[in-house]
Parts: sequence; C-alpha cells; structure tokens
Amino acid sequence: MSRKRAGSRPSGCGSTAISSTSSPGTERSPSSSRCCVTRARRGRCGRGTSASSTPCSNASIRWKRRCGGSGTRPTRAAAPRSERSRASREARNAASTSAAWPYTRRVLPLLALGVIVVLTVGYFSYGRLIARNYALNDASETPAVRRADGEDFVPTKPFYLLGQHFSAIAAAGPIAGPILAAQMFGWVPCVLWIGFGVIFIGAVHDFSALVASVRHDGESVAEIVRRQLGRRAWLLILTFIWLALIYVIVAFADITASTFVGKTEEFEGGTFSFNPGGAVAAASLMYLGLSIVMGLVDRRWKPPLWLTTLIFVPATLGVVWLGTKVSTSFVLPFENPQRAWGLGILVYCFIASLLPVWLLLQPRGYLGGFVLYLALAAGVIGLFFGGLRYPGEFDIRMPAFKTFDAGGPFGGLFPFLFVTIACGACSGFHGLVCSGTTSKQIAKESHTHPVGYGAMLLEAFVAIIALTTVITLAPEGKLPGPGKIYGDGVGRFMTVILGKEHFLFAATFGAMAFSTFVFDTLDVSTRLGRYVLEELFGWSKKRKAGALAAALTLLPPAYFVATARPPAPGVRPAYLDFWTLFGTSNQLLAALTLLAVTVWLHREKRRIWYTAVPMVCVMTVTLWALIAQIRHAFGAIRQGGFSLNTATMNGVVGVLLVGLAIALLIESSRALLGRTPAPAETRAG
Repeated sequence: MSRKRAGSRPSGCGSTAISSTSSPGTERSPSSSRCCVTRARRGRCGRGTSASSTPCSNASIRWKRRCGGSGTRPTRAAAPRSERSRASREARNAASTSAAWPYTRRVLPLLALGVIVVLTVGYFSYGRLIARNYALNDASETPAVRRADGEDFVPTKPFYLLGQHFSAIAAAGPIAGPILAAQMFGWVPCVLWIGFGVIFIGAVHDFSALVASVRHDGESVAEIVRRQLGRRAWLLILTFIWLALIYVIVAFADITASTFVGKTEEFEGGTFSFNPGGAVAAASLMYLGLSIVMGLVDRRWKPPLWLTTLIFVPATLGVVWLGTKVSTSFVLPFENPQRAWGLGILVYCFIASLLPVWLLLQPRGYLGGFVLYLALAAGVIGLFFGGLRYPGEFDIRMPAFKTFDAGGPFGGLFPFLFVTIACGACSGFHGLVCSGTTSKQIAKESHTHPVGYGAMLLEAFVAIIALTTVITLAPEGKLPGPGKIYGDGVGRFMTVILGKEHFLFAATFGAMAFSTFVFDTLDVSTRLGRYVLEELFGWSKKRKAGALAAALTLLPPAYFVATARPPAPGVRPAYLDFWTLFGTSNQLLAALTLLAVTVWLHREKRRIWYTAVPMVCVMTVTLWALIAQIRHAFGAIRQGGFSLNTATMNGVVGVLLVGLAIALLIESSRALLGRTPAPAETRAG
C-alpha cells in the first residue's frame, strides 16, 4: 500500500504525482528519470529502491537547487538508520548497474581504451627504460645461434616466437583468476592491480628472467640460481619449482578437461544436436593435428611465413566450424567423462613433451597466438560497440567493490586479491617458460623486449577481457565456472560482428580459445618439469631418461586427476581446491626469480631497484598469503581431525614452500653480503 506525498513536483523532476513506492511501470517524465538517476548515482537521493522507480525524497530547498524545480519537501515515515543506510546502498548499486545503461555504455569503451593506453605507454616508456639498463646488443651471439641443434635451440623470428611464447604463458590464470577475484572483491580492485601490477612487476619479471637466461647461455632459472648462489640454493629452487609445476598441472588439467564436457541440446525440432564440450574437444584435437601438419610443411618445404599464415590460420577457424558439426561424436561414453579427458590430456602431455619443438610446440603456439589475438580483437570490438548494437546486454552489473573479506579459503582482499588473479598481473611460471624454452629460441637480444615484456602486457589485456565477461553478467544466483563464463563471453562479443544467429560457432571459438590457453601450458609445464629433473639428476644428454623425467613429473597430477571427486551440481570444482596455493606458489616463485636476478645485477654492478622493489612487494604478499592458508588448513585439521585430504596436503605443502623461501632468502643475503663466491663471468649489459 502506497503512502500519499505531502507535496508535488511542478517542474524539474516532473509534474506527475506518484507514491513513494511506485511500481516499475509507473509513468514518469523524461526529465524526472534523468534527474533521479543522476542524483542516485551520486548518492543524493533514492533511499528506497532503484532510482528508476523511486521518487526523490530530499528537502524542498535541495529539490529546487539540484533539480531546478519548486515545491515542498515530501514526507516519509521514519525508519531505523541501519535499514535506511542499507536501502540507500542498494538503491545506489541498482542505479549504477541495471538502471543506468547509458552510463555503462560509456564505461566499457573507456575501460578498454584506458587499459590499452596505459599498457602501450608502459611498453614504450618503462619497458624501454629497463631495456636500456640491460644494454641489449644484437652483435652478441645468443644461445639459440651458438648452440643451434634443431630441437631445443632454434633461432626463431620474433613475431613467430611472440605467438608461441604468448600461447605458452597465457594459461587459465589470466582468465580464471580475474573472474574468481571479481566475484569475491569487485571489479575495480582487479583492474587496478592488473593494469599497474603488470607494468611495474609482472612484465619486469618476465623480461628480466628472459634476459638473464640469454646471458647465462640459455640456462633455466634453477641454473642461474646455482651460478649466483651456489649448489645449496640450486637444490632448494629446483624443489620449489617442481612443486609449483605440479600445482600448475593439477589445476589446469581439471580446467581443460571440464571444457571438453557438456550437455547435449536439440535444435531445429530435434534435427540438429549440439554438445558444447564435444565441440571444443573436436576443435581442439583437430587443431593439434593441424599444428603437426604445419610443422612438417615448414620443416620440409620452408615456405615464407606469410604463406604459412594465409593457409593455416583460416584452416584453424575451419576446424572450429567443423567442431560444431561433429560435436556429439566426441562425447565420451563414460560415467565420469571429465576424468577420462583429464587422463587423456596427461598422456598427450607426456608424448608432446618429448617431441622436437619444431614439430608441435612452435607451430601450435603460433596458431594458438592467432586464436588468442582474434579473441582479443573480438573482446575489444564487443567492449566498444556491443552496447550500441545490443543495448543493455553489455552493461556492468557487478558492483565495483564488494568486500575486504571474501571468507572461506580465499580470505581478505589483502593479500588474496593478488594471488587469486595470479598470472593476470604477475606469474613465476612465466620465468620458467622464459628460461626453459623461449630463451633457447631468441635470435637477437633486442627480441627480448617485445617477446618478454610485450607478451606479458598482452596477457594483462587477456585478463581484462576475461574480467569484462563476468562483470556484464547478473550477479544474482550461482554463476558457471570460469571457462564457461569466458567462452560464452567471447561468443557474445563476436555476435556483435557475426550476429546472434552464429552464437554457437562464436561460443565454441571462445571456449577453444580458453582451452588453447590451458592446453599449451600443460604441454610446456610437462616439458619444463622434464628439464628440472634432467638438471637435478644430470640426465640432459640421455634420451630415455627424458621419458622417465616426463613420467615422474606427470605421476602426481595423474593421481590427483584420477582420485578427484566427480563434478556435480553444488559441488565445489576440484581445481578450486588447489587454486589459492597454486596462485601463491606461482607468485612466490616470481619473487624468488627476481631475487636471483637482483643478486646477479648487484654482482655485475648494475642498477637493481627495478627488480629489488617488485621482489620485496611480491615476497611480502605471498608469504602473508601462505601463512594465512597454513593457519586455515591446520584449523580444519583441529576441527575435523587428520585425514589425507586436499586441505591437509595444502597445509603441508604450504609449510614446505615457506621453509624453502626462507632458506633461499638466507642464501641470497649471504651472496649480497659477499659471503658466497662469485660465479664465472656473465654479462649484465
């Protein structure tokens, strides 16, 4: 029942007399709607429901001054302050989301443009500053040229290498991380950390790790630590890296397998069946076969790069289209198809990690780079023009900020925002890729700037695109997993160009882009795990031992995938059990890599502030997050008793990681104080 107002509004806010609890269908003048919405955004009115359906309730003098009208102050019943405050917050949130589509039409294009400008300025200013400090010299022979063997050491054109490196580092982290973080803390903190964190921390880490590896004869991060800090530190970092890689493979294998599973739907009166998971699986498998064909063609006939691109990039889009036509043929007839796909992916990783890089790794990475570039382009077009073609569909519906404490295993914004976003802003895994595979393909030192620094900035923009796919969804109810959100989001962006009648193709392409991120990284992670064990046991020149090292690396992930609980409605996905520890160990590895590079620069009498300051920041945040997770794990043990479950394992591994990090800090302090013998000469610039 509505209450009668004491006054009227003859001008400014409209002359129609309405009740204080009008229905959504209440007629109001255009000036009234605009005035109320504008003031509600500023928190000046709208203490009831949304500003689109609630009249103003300020004093008459404020009414005149702000709305240009006259009249008396409307009366309203008194309400408790806490209730009025809560209602006011709800009104402002509603006015700034669902009721204000012109506002969000401007925000999304400005968000995309602002991020592009910031990242571009960072590349040409701060990136070049660091490049000058490293004194990159193209006259210096790189390991790829000096040790060329046609398998691991292969000089590669920078644009070709950029695609391969970008595909290798851009895994599920920059997609799943921002999507999860936005649902917990809101989207504005995510944008700020991704935009500025990548310029001053993440890209600096990647660039520095790549240059350091090139200057250390293409050796890995672990070997750089051995040269600079000694054998004890080398054993510590190898153990740390191998544990971190296990968590990378475990988390990403489950995510990849989940994209290959879906529910079959009937279209056109039952004449056409479509399974989204089967379509992604079909497209991904055909994409891998296409990559092998490209590698063989390039090896045998060596065609120009433009011709290879002209043939195989459209063919990649063709396999996406074909995947939508044969989707139901790739539905596995198992009780738990996700587990079967996960184990199959690990078998593929074992085989792929032993193949020469020219046969699969390079061509697949190059084609995958184009898939990702197309996804980025679709995201940009959707951000700029989606609201114009489909008004209201691309509005921001998620609050800019939610809370400082998300509760559960994720905890507070400080420090869990940073470790949850993970690869979107900074990732220690990238240092392994830079020193494990990419440094062995750098033809000239100047290529380290676009490949190392530039690829990380591209990944940050991938994270922004992923973020926009979730902030434009209605926050009410349970949202699907990150892979589904991203795939459908990219599909919606592509319909701005293709039209909604092609949504199935567009969503399949988006999901394949997601699987491309993850699929490539699983392969590279297995190869890096193989390298780590080969270094540790001295197996570098023994082919059969390489197969053993790959098998040992995949054994723990295979156990976790085989014993993971099956997916079910309302059941927490298995990869989330490992996500926070994955993100924490990942960024702690980045801090340790920056620590080793800082010691190297210090010994070469070079400036160290641009690696030392990020190292201290990341080290502080990650140790803080690790200690919080250890307390959470052992609190669960005290309440429920000891059992060999994920919480217990995460607690034990967390203690190991903290101990390893502290030991490496001690070894680094000894080196900085001159108590560790200097290594053989390496060039810092």
